[in-house]
Amino acid sequence: MTKTDINEELEYIEKIRKINEGKNLKYNIFTMGCQLNENDSEKICGMVEKMGYTKTENIAEADLVIYNTCCVRENAEEKLFGKLGEVKKQKEARGTIIAIGGCMMQEQHIVDKIKKSYKYDVIFGTHTLHKFPKDLYNAIMENKKITDILDIDGEIIEGLPIKRDDSIRASVTIMNGCNNFCTYCIVPYVRGRERSRNPEDILNEVKSLAQAGYKEITLLGQNVNSYMRVEREKGLCSSKIDSFAKLLRAVNNIEGIEKIRFVSPHPKDFTDDVIEAIRDCEKVSKFVHLPLQSGSTRVLKAMNRVYTKEQYLNLVEKMKEKIPNVKFSTDIIVGFPGETEEDFEDTLDVVKKVKFEQIFMFIYSRRVGTPADKMENQIPEEIKHKRFDRLKALYEEQIEENNKAYIETVQDILVEGYSKTNSDFLTGRTDSNKVVIFEGDSSLIGKVVPVKIVSEHLWYLRGEVL
Repeated sequence: MTKTDINEELEYIEKIRKINEGKNLKYNIFTMGCQLNENDSEKICGMVEKMGYTKTENIAEADLVIYNTCCVRENAEEKLFGKLGEVKKQKEARGTIIAIGGCMMQEQHIVDKIKKSYKYDVIFGTHTLHKFPKDLYNAIMENKKITDILDIDGEIIEGLPIKRDDSIRASVTIMNGCNNFCTYCIVPYVRGRERSRNPEDILNEVKSLAQAGYKEITLLGQNVNSYMRVEREKGLCSSKIDSFAKLLRAVNNIEGIEKIRFVSPHPKDFTDDVIEAIRDCEKVSKFVHLPLQSGSTRVLKAMNRVYTKEQYLNLVEKMKEKIPNVKFSTDIIVGFPGETEEDFEDTLDVVKKVKFEQIFMFIYSRRVGTPADKMENQIPEEIKHKRFDRLKALYEEQIEENNKAYIETVQDILVEGYSKTNSDFLTGRTDSNKVVIFEGDSSLIGKVVPVKIVSEHLWYLRGEVL
């Protein structure tokens, strides 16, 4: 997007601000899905607050309600339709403006259902988020419904306002879209092909965050370790920072940042230079999210994951050899079409061998528009749930075993604030993303402090500040 284009969008923000002046209007936003969606919502909030709206958690008092949707899980649709049903009376009673955006709006059958059965004012897609101010302005001024969706890949948009709730940790998107076309996944169809941000824009954003006091940065993308690959292949990358490994090293050099994390990489693209960058960069977390999805080579092929069980395990071993004390988290889908008992046992076998610190477990759900949805050998729900429970039991058994290894160790903890479940304790996370609670005063918030782990509990560790 050119500077002129973004200026046009900012002009519509100012036009709405003038309309709202002195009215004390409020907005409520509901975000579904991944960290990329959360980062998009921060941009929506940045635009909306510059329009003169104040955020409220009480939807009943909101003059503007925004739903930023996700379409990865089937129940996301049910959740959205339930929310739209609930807000219908509020719109009728007080004229609340309803805006719906995000990945789900890139699915035509969802948009058609909303138009037919629900009340709304603005529908915008993943490629038109930056046009939301103009769409909202037209909806207000012309008193009509606006639908603004692009089916083509959107541009990388720079310069939008952003409002972050956290003052210590921030997410920075480095690329949009995905080229992998896993057969269960709708993301390439709703977020488009891979497009990488210019490294200079990323580094400038991280530097600004460091100057504002942020200590931890998470680099986001559907497949971060293919950063700049498309641009390199097309000869469109003029920067010396033309790979994810080089970007990691550049962010590591930014003064003020204490911790760097990233999600999500793809095992097939985990090259040696990325492994070496993780090893060499002292600020880059030695905790790697390495999505498995299935431990069965046969199922992985059906998923179009382009690696085998053996290749995945070999990658884990290579990283353990090159990166001291590296630990792993993963994603696993249970009950993919055609998954046999033997296939599922392969998944359990990988879990036993790797001993993941965290597993994000999902029961396979069909997504309209994906190849897996058309596969005939769908697994009965009862079998899916039984396998899920077995995986969960193994995982929880390993959590207890993994946690015991932390006792009596000293961990450098970035203090995030007071625990949400117990205000008597501060909280932070180990490098391996384990939640730690400990006593201390507010002067420690935002600092990295040494904490000795004294006891383990299933979902957190207890520590003492040294």
